[in-house]
Amino acid sequence: MPAWLYPALKAVLPHVGTILSAAAPVFTKKSADAAPNQPSMLQQQVTELQAAVAKNDTHIKDLAMQMRTTLEALEQGAALAERRYQRLLTMCLTSSVVAAVSLGLVLVLLLR
Repeated sequence: MPAWLYPALKAVLPHVGTILSAAAPVFTKKSADAAPNQPSMLQQQVTELQAAVAKNDTHIKDLAMQMRTTLEALEQGAALAERRYQRLLTMCLTSSVVAAVSLGLVLVLLLR
């Protein structure tokens, strides 16, 4: 499993249920006897829609903050991996130079 996937899943999974419940149709439905109460039902639906929008806004802000935290963790992990890579590259090049010098000294000693 890629290292970046675990923090992303950890940030998103707690909110899947909330997202699904917010996406479910929970608004007031029109009934057969809705004609006399049309303005009050319309007002109730508008109020429910406004509440759902406010709730979604809160959830989106929360998810954005968690994504920011996740991205910062990913950036720190990438910087750490880059430093490790540079250190390993330096050690590899150093060992290659030492091996080449050793081979050169062996050849000089053998041809003497």
